[in-house]
Amino acid sequence: MAGSVVEGVLRRDRAVLIGAMGVLFVLAGLYTVLGLGMEMTALEMTRMAGPAQMPGMTQPAAWGAEHALLVFLMWWVMMIAMMMPAVAPVILLYAVLLRRTSEAALAPRAAAAFLAGYLAAWAGFGLAAALAQWWLEAVGLVSARMMTLVGTVPGALVMILAGAYQFSPLKDACLTHCRSPAEFIARRRRPGIAGAARMGAEHGIYCLGCCWVLMALLFVGGVMNLYWIVGLAALVAAERLAPIGRQVSRVAGAGLIAWGAWALSAAG
Repeated sequence: MAGSVVEGVLRRDRAVLIGAMGVLFVLAGLYTVLGLGMEMTALEMTRMAGPAQMPGMTQPAAWGAEHALLVFLMWWVMMIAMMMPAVAPVILLYAVLLRRTSEAALAPRAAAAFLAGYLAAWAGFGLAAALAQWWLEAVGLVSARMMTLVGTVPGALVMILAGAYQFSPLKDACLTHCRSPAEFIARRRRPGIAGAARMGAEHGIYCLGCCWVLMALLFVGGVMNLYWIVGLAALVAAERLAPIGRQVSRVAGAGLIAWGAWALSAAG
């Protein structure tokens, strides 16, 4: 009887968490696609995607407080949409494991706190990305309108860098962590809601270490180019969740290096 009650509670928690994360994913996706507050929607930018070389494209935007906030939100919400499929299984696992401890009653709130901490880490990335975009626009390397690197050579160099990073020890260490969430939860478990939020932030930092260079590729294809957004989100999910995730990571790295080298030779 007690076992069936526990299983019922676990199923309920799972349904609630899946529903909440699904709603968050859909809202973040819609925000990204519609490009709320931006000059163009993501659909329009995707249709116009390509190296920004037209006259006037490299003129920097007027970076007031409102524009800076919108760019930060664009990056952060886009990261939420891209990372949610990869982190959702970790949140569900954490809730299930917590239900089997003395803190079972805290499971729903702790899972929400874990997710909040995770998203806070990506908010830090969103801030860094917005600052990078501001500087790159100021020096004429990124188009203010299309939000993509100007010309072929800078994009090719970013692709080679991203490909090389896929083989680095830091990437391997962070990917190992991301592919072993149960071990992380067991070793780093902290009590209470604050502890759950801290765990989520730590997990988010490992994810940043795994993916930040890949996210820089958005400057190559266009920050709001839906093909690149979906493609990178699928790559991130495959690296973490697929049985052959490590091989996927290395194949992607080799492909990026080859693509970047080809683009450099074509530009020369």
